Amino acid sequence: MELNLFSPLTIRGLTLKNRLVVSPMQQYMTPDGLVGNWHLVHLGSRAVGGAGLIITECSAVSPEGRNTLFDTGLWNDAQVAAWRPVVQFVQEQGTRIAVQLWHSGSKSSHRHPQEGFTLLPPAEGGWIPKGPSAGALDDGAVAEAMTLTDIEQVKADFVAAGQRAVQAGFDAIELHAAHGYLFHQFYSALINRRTDAYGGSFENRIRLLVETVQALRQVLPETMPLLVRLSVVDYSDDPRAWQLADGVQLSAILKAHGVDVVTASGGGFVQVPPSTVFPSYQVPMAQRVKAETGVITGAVGVITEPDQANYIIAEGQADLVLMAREMLRDPYFPLRASRTLRLATEIPAPYKRAF
Repeated sequence: MELNLFSPLTIRGLTLKNRLVVSPMQQYMTPDGLVGNWHLVHLGSRAVGGAGLIITECSAVSPEGRNTLFDTGLWNDAQVAAWRPVVQFVQEQGTRIAVQLWHSGSKSSHRHPQEGFTLLPPAEGGWIPKGPSAGALDDGAVAEAMTLTDIEQVKADFVAAGQRAVQAGFDAIELHAAHGYLFHQFYSALINRRTDAYGGSFENRIRLLVETVQALRQVLPETMPLLVRLSVVDYSDDPRAWQLADGVQLSAILKAHGVDVVTASGGGFVQVPPSTVFPSYQVPMAQRVKAETGVITGAVGVITEPDQANYIIAEGQADLVLMAREMLRDPYFPLRASRTLRLATEIPAPYKRAF
C-alpha cells in the first residue's frame, strides 16, 4: 500500500489516524506543575484540528527536574487529576496523546522566559542544579555532580511519573533525551566527565537512559508505546561530541529494550549554525536512523508545508512528521493539509461547512 500523510499507523496497541504529530512545545503556564484551562484549549484545539498524535510539552518528574517554576509536571497526584480532563478532551476528538517526561539536569532552576530566563538562585525560590558532572554550561548554570544515590532517585522518579501517566489516561509516553537535558548530558562526552559506571565509555554514558527505559517497560502496560526523543548529533566539531553514528547505535539499543519510536533531533549544547537550518534539515538524520535500525522514526526540523510533510512519509524517510512552530501558527494544519493534498480525513461536524 502506498503510504501518505493520512495513512494510519499502529504502534503496539495504539493506532494513530494519521502521521501528523504535534511536537512538544513549552508554554510556561503552569504554576506548581498544574495544567489548567490554557492547556485544555491549547492542546484541545490541535486535537480538533486533526492531528494524529499530540505530545505534551516536557513534564518534569520531580520539582528539581524543572527548568522553571512554570513547567508542567507529573510528580504528584494533583497533577494527575489536572491532566485528566485535558487528556480526555483530546481523545474525544479521535486524537491520541502522549506525555513527554523530562528532567532538565544541569539546565534547571531558571526564571520565566518573560523575566529573562536567567538563573534562579536558591534565595529566590530556585535550587542548585545537578547533572552528570560538576561545572558550568554555556548559559552559566553551575551544577553539582549527581551521586549514585541521586541517579537511583532519578530513575525511580521516571518510573513513578510513568505510572502516573497511566493513571491520567495518556496513550503513550515519550522520554525527552535530547536538547541538552539530563539524559543527553549523560550520553554526550561534551558534558559527562564521570569516571564511574555512568561515565567514560559509550556503554556507560548511555546507561542512565537505557536503565530508565528498562525500568519503565517493566511497569507500563504491554500495549502502551514508549517513545524517545534523541539528539542524534551534537552539532559540534569537538572530538568528544556525539555523532550521528552514535545516535543510530543508541537508537538500535533502545529498540532492543522496548522503545517503539525514536524522534531524531539534534543539538542542545552549542548554537546550531544558521546556515545549516533550512526546510527538512534534520530529516536525513531520521532517514538514516530508520534505515539502519528499523525502529519507527519521527522527523523534525522546519517542516511547514503539506507537500513537504507528505513527501517525507511517501518516500519512506520517516514514519511520523512532528511539527512545532507551524502548529502554533495553525492549529488546524492537518485539516488544511488534507484539503491541499486531496486526501480524506474526518472533519469535526461543527466545522464541515468550512471544508
